[in-house]
Amino acid sequence: MKILTICYEYPPLGGGGAPVCEGLCESLVDRGHHVDVVTSLAKNLPAEEQRNGVSIYRTRCLRRHVHYTTTFELLTGIFPALRKAAELCRTTDYDLIHCHFIVPSGIVSWLLARQTGTPYLITAHGSDIPGYNEDRFNLSHKLIWPVWKRIVNGSRSTVTPTRYLGHLLNRQIDKKGEVIPNGINLQRPGPVQPANRILMVSRIFERKGVDILLRAFSGMNTDWELVIAGDGPLLENAKELAAELGITVQFLGHVDKAQLPDLYQSAKVFVLPSSRENFPVVLLEALAAGCAIITTHGSGCSEVVGEAGILVESGSPQALRLALEELLADESQIEMLRRKSLQQVEKFTWQHISGKYEALYHQLLLQAHERP
Repeated sequence: MKILTICYEYPPLGGGGAPVCEGLCESLVDRGHHVDVVTSLAKNLPAEEQRNGVSIYRTRCLRRHVHYTTTFELLTGIFPALRKAAELCRTTDYDLIHCHFIVPSGIVSWLLARQTGTPYLITAHGSDIPGYNEDRFNLSHKLIWPVWKRIVNGSRSTVTPTRYLGHLLNRQIDKKGEVIPNGINLQRPGPVQPANRILMVSRIFERKGVDILLRAFSGMNTDWELVIAGDGPLLENAKELAAELGITVQFLGHVDKAQLPDLYQSAKVFVLPSSRENFPVVLLEALAAGCAIITTHGSGCSEVVGEAGILVESGSPQALRLALEELLADESQIEMLRRKSLQQVEKFTWQHISGKYEALYHQLLLQAHERP
């Protein structure tokens, strides 16, 4: 099968959706499919490259930051991406287009499908759905609502990684979709011995709850260390809050992908106190490292960790502090959760998840051929 993937960010660019796109593309290549990717160009990246069997084509946009972007920057990449995708379609007879993110990638896919007749499906990742990330994109979604609706209605199928995000999508538009989780390439924990360390890995946005973790930690009497890895527009605010609270925190900033496995394995406990999440890749990575996990209920986090984590109310430093104090005082519970993490992550191997996508592709193509 020949698949054209449209995703405005692809590693090393981007946050959680980018490695998901990369993992799926590479796993599909392992299954014998031809996969091309059209994505954004950034400083020091080649315009074209072949990586792990995937052909990557990068087009210009006005993106300034590696790990996050603005609505305006997203929109500047639409027409360069469309030109490159149309060029590829003239030389390759693709079976389908797989679009990651309804906006901006969906705009490219929708226009391309109108030009070529090639069917497309969408995997939504969270912020591309109205109501998910209101603190950043509420106005943008209102402005592009008519286009957003056409993109979703024009797709052959919409995929969400969690039931939570699927329900949010269905509140916006009456279109039945599929739920296919994100995946991970498993690397068993190495020789790094975990320390009495609480770890959070995240881009530093308001909804991620870094301030909640800092306030929870400030009220604890413990010799455990707190380490926060990740970059974002509120990183300096987080550092200032830690200073105001009088707590010692290691802020690592951005950590390269190759260094992340050792970082996860160095911590016994992982915390993600987000108010809203779709299917956070960092939770998969923490599960794979065998961390004991505390996260929040009410969004996609609970679907990732299942019974392998402790769930607390979002937005409450008191609830998080109580959960941390109880966990840190019970080494046997930490070890039990660490074992459960390694069992839970087996459900999300890319070999398993890409098989679900492959079955969906075949189903969509069969339906397309059956249409008069």
